[in-house]
Amino acid sequence: MSTSQNPYSYLREDEPESSDDAPADAEEPEAPPTSDLAFDDDGVGEELRHADEGELDAAPFGIIQIDDAGVVQFYNRYESNLSGVDPEDAVGTNFFTELAPCSNNPLFLGRFKDGVREGELDEYFTYTFTYKMRPTLVDVHLYRDTAGNNWILIQKR
Repeated sequence: MSTSQNPYSYLREDEPESSDDAPADAEEPEAPPTSDLAFDDDGVGEELRHADEGELDAAPFGIIQIDDAGVVQFYNRYESNLSGVDPEDAVGTNFFTELAPCSNNPLFLGRFKDGVREGELDEYFTYTFTYKMRPTLVDVHLYRDTAGNNWILIQKR
């Protein structure tokens, strides 16, 4: 894994040179999807439930959707690159006990449980992830949208 902060560092930065032999009607390779989602936007929490998986996956910050029990429903590419965990391996696991047990504490899990119990969650805090990775300082936004979806947004500092 690259040490760069860019979670898309695995993508080629150099474009293959075009060939004069290519047919004139050849299609250009499809560009990676882009996202208008921004970690610091006031309304980003509600924007998440209206975004498609491609847009969530292309976001420039980690997005994890979990159910009320903490089981991962969605795990985007940025978060996968940051943690080293493949999205397919993350979905279906409990975020707080299996995926990131370092978050199984009153600061993180406690805030989440309080928000689920109250039916309202909109918490920002700074946190250091340590499980199976070098200690990584991040900003965290826990959010519960109006449809009852729970989101964990993570941005590396």
